[in-house]
Amino acid sequence: MKRSYKILFVSLSLVYFHAVAIGQDITDTRRKTESFARLQPADVRADVASFSFGGIAESAMANSLDKTQATIVSKDSLVISGDGVYAKVMLRPFEPAKHKLLFEEETNLIRIDRRTYYGNYGRVPKKEIASVLLIVNGDTLTVPTAAYNDLYNLNFTYLNNGIELSADAVYRSKDGKRVYLYLFNKSREGNYEVTWIFKDGKYVRRVLDYDFL
Repeated sequence: MKRSYKILFVSLSLVYFHAVAIGQDITDTRRKTESFARLQPADVRADVASFSFGGIAESAMANSLDKTQATIVSKDSLVISGDGVYAKVMLRPFEPAKHKLLFEEETNLIRIDRRTYYGNYGRVPKKEIASVLLIVNGDTLTVPTAAYNDLYNLNFTYLNNGIELSADAVYRSKDGKRVYLYLFNKSREGNYEVTWIFKDGKYVRRVLDYDFL
């Protein structure tokens, strides 16, 4: 079947006209190149295996890390604080008019600002990440905007047997050289997890897995 593509600048009033049902047959432009399966080197891989769903099959061989878990959680903000760690992630409403949206068949959203994206794939998102702040032992570790501006509809909590929990945390290697800021998003619109990796105070890369539950 021939597919048509159309780049649209849309306003908030058009959000509901571009929704698609979960599971509908659309082109999936999301990549697997940042997944745990491709993560190297071995020491970083063993670290991430200790807390991520993507690395759960290797968790028996995982490294032991220092963990600072979510402290204050609300609908639109997350704070992780303690033991020399302070992290804050803020969300804001997604404003379609400020983005370039690429639809397939004029209804299924497949790219935002020319990038594939994660969270509620196929639909216009409702929330985006406004900022990410991470301070470890007084040093600010910068997460590049490009490492989070394709992540949408993030939930900081999830329900487990009716109990609201958060898996979000900062992890540190025992020698303090490697730091990981981990966020887990669980929703009916699609799950994903992201880990931002730092070594010697500098951002290295992210690990991103999706649709694993």
